[in-house]
Parts: sequence; structure tokens; C-alpha cells
Amino acid sequence: MANPMHLGLQDAMSPLMEELLYFHDHTLMIIFLISMFVLYTISVLLLTNLYHTNATDVQEMEMIWTILPALILITIALPSLRTLYLMDETTNPCLTIKVIGHQWYWTYEYTDFSQLEFDSYMLPTQDLPQGHFRLLEVDHRMIVPTNSSTRTLITAEDVLHSWAVPSLGIKMDAVPGRLNQTSLTSPNPGVFYGQCSEICGANHSFMPIVVEAVPMQHFQSWLKTSS
Repeated sequence: MANPMHLGLQDAMSPLMEELLYFHDHTLMIIFLISMFVLYTISVLLLTNLYHTNATDVQEMEMIWTILPALILITIALPSLRTLYLMDETTNPCLTIKVIGHQWYWTYEYTDFSQLEFDSYMLPTQDLPQGHFRLLEVDHRMIVPTNSSTRTLITAEDVLHSWAVPSLGIKMDAVPGRLNQTSLTSPNPGVFYGQCSEICGANHSFMPIVVEAVPMQHFQSWLKTSS
């Protein structure tokens, strides 16, 4: 999760977030090179009064500054389209969870199991166990198995919300009357924190999200105790 001196993106805890980090670094390097080239060109133009007479009207130069930006856009667009496809792809999920946003808490329904649903509220500061994070811990975590594809159906009951877990590379709007779909996979056990990322009223800042990934045998034990 993020810390007070954190400047970059959070560490990737899912294959999708790894792809997003790769695309971020790839695009940032291209922007950095373009910025350095433009800065160098401006510096040369400001520091010298000399110029080549053949550079004022050259067809080859015009072709270069027309084709080169197009090639740069292609090198950005192709990885972007691949990442967008991976974000929308949901193949053979082993578990489906319906997430419902309310003012101001979340409801999780495990649709593959009968009568397995619960509300998730933020823990007040006075009830917070020692070592847990203030304004981020909840009374009921969303439990998912590791190394398994989980389909998440996201909607809202009252106003617009947004279900976002940065370390898993997930941010999906919760719209009343509409089901949005995304998938998550965590190869390693862990606890991942997020928050509602859509201004949804007075207590918008107090509806955190906690996803806990556990091994399959622990997930099965949790199902037995929760059903």
C-alpha cells in the first residue's frame, strides 16, 4: 500500500497491475526522450544565430517530422490496446462476487454459494485493533483464493461509487441500475487496501475496501465457517 513519501505507483500484486506498470514505464520513457529532444532543440535555437540555408525548405525534413510522430504514437498505442484487452478479458472464472456500493459501505455477495453475503463497514478508530490502518480497515474483508480468476460484478444501490484497489490494478465505477464486470487474480497471499474513488456524499472518505487473498484450502475453510 502507499506510504506518506510514496511518489510512484504501488507495487504490483496481480498480473494485470504488472502490465499497467510496464505500460506506464514504457510511455514515460518515450515522453522523457521527446522532452529532452525538444529542450535540446530550443536551447540550440536560443544560443546560436546560425542556421543552414537548406534547412528552411526541405521536403525530407517535412516527411521526417510528419512520419516520426505517427511511429511514436503507434509504439504507444499497441501496448495500450493489449493492456486494455487484458483488463476486459474474463476467462473461466472460478468464483463470482457481486459488489454493491451503498452510502457509505459495501456489500459483497458470493453468487456461487447460497446465503453468503455480508456488509463491509469501516472500523471506527476506537475499535481499531493495534497495528491496523486507520480509515482503511473494515469489519468484514472480501476473501478470495490465490492463483484463481475471480469475476467481480460491480453496481450501486443509491449513487455513483467506484471500487478501486490500486495494488491489484482495479478501478471500476459502481453505477445504479448497471452491472460492470472486471476480474482479479492474485498469485500470492496478502491483504490489499483500496477506497471508493468517486465522490458519493458526506462520508465518501469513510468507505474503504479490503481484499484478502488466501490459499485455496484456507478459502475453503472460510467458506465452511461463513456459510
